[in-house]
Amino acid sequence: MVERKNKNRGFKQLRVWQEAIDLYVFVNEIFKDFPYTINKSKMNTLDACHSIKRNIAEGYCRRSAKEYLNFLNIGLGSCGELNSSIISFNKAGYLKDEIFEEFDRKHYKLENGLIKLAESLQNKIKQKDWNDSYAK
Repeated sequence: MVERKNKNRGFKQLRVWQEAIDLYVFVNEIFKDFPYTINKSKMNTLDACHSIKRNIAEGYCRRSAKEYLNFLNIGLGSCGELNSSIISFNKAGYLKDEIFEEFDRKHYKLENGLIKLAESLQNKIKQKDWNDSYAK
């Protein structure tokens, strides 16, 4: 696969985006053997997980620090939704404790990374240290 690079694809270098991709793959793996009867809940949970990486990428590509921060906050909201859903599946007996623990470890790392990225962006906004121009 050819790696194409430009300013708009820089989100792929972000650790949080890479971790969000890995978490999405992990959650997909968890759901392989879930019963069809909870398919709607399963799909809503996958959508929340998918939303995290999409919002990181979309916010980055907006080039505006304030919009980027807004999308990171939406991603954090999706993180909360995902966590709540997986806790529910665990409590309902659909998910073994050891799988839940592995999920929780990955999720916690991603969530904290998103919080740190948002804090860093807030500092850049406060210090007016953000260039949203495509020109040099």
